[in-house]
Amino acid sequence: MSSRRVGVIGHGAVGSVVADALERGDVPGVVLAGVHALSEVPEHRRIDTVAELVAHSDLVVEAASQDAVRAYGASVLAASRDLLVVSVGALVDDVLRTRLVEEAGAAGARLLVTTGAIGGVDLLRAAAGLGPLDSVTLETEKPAAVLVRPWMQPELVHRLTTGDAPVEVFDGPARDAVAAFPESVNVAATLSLVTVGFDRVRVRIIADPAATRVTHRIGVVGAAGEWHLTLRNRPSAINPRTSALTPFAVLRGLHDLGATVVIGW
Repeated sequence: MSSRRVGVIGHGAVGSVVADALERGDVPGVVLAGVHALSEVPEHRRIDTVAELVAHSDLVVEAASQDAVRAYGASVLAASRDLLVVSVGALVDDVLRTRLVEEAGAAGARLLVTTGAIGGVDLLRAAAGLGPLDSVTLETEKPAAVLVRPWMQPELVHRLTTGDAPVEVFDGPARDAVAAFPESVNVAATLSLVTVGFDRVRVRIIADPAATRVTHRIGVVGAAGEWHLTLRNRPSAINPRTSALTPFAVLRGLHDLGATVVIGW
């Protein structure tokens, strides 16, 4: 069986780690086709255009941004290449999500969504299949500095950058959370997709100057039972807005595509 060729869009905290691992041969049956990115990429793996990357790939990993999903997602799928999305927040756009699903169906490709920094996706999908979920909540706590956004009032920015106490910076539906913190809420987007949707998942975001980990507290109540999951993830050393776990979730997904034995399918 020939190796599956994987192209990567983006070469930051996720894309560079994935590319390095594929070049080392860490994922059996998967090889790196190349990387397209706006940032600096080693010459031996750089591909100048997304079209060329797609032509040399069987699957493309988007590891760049929500803008990259919007710009390139449909064309990747239309070329009958599978697309693995890391910037899950882009899928809050109902029109874009529908277009990607339709392109994938028409071309015989698949739209894949990484689990990223969230756990329990298999359990939550199973629970949603048993019966309606009554409530889904997410409380995310991050180091204060990574939550500063351009739209914030100067007073709030000052509290986040100089204060010593936790500050609630958001409380509302996941759809609004994704819009307000596009680089910080992929967990909220993934949770919404596998449970009750972007308008019914309730999100609180806490900025804590003392935090050294990113904490996600998920609460789900439904016909199958009640679950409370707490995740404490280490931020990436390359980009503190990204979990160090995310590239390895991508690699696990790539491994499972061709594995003989898959646990947790």
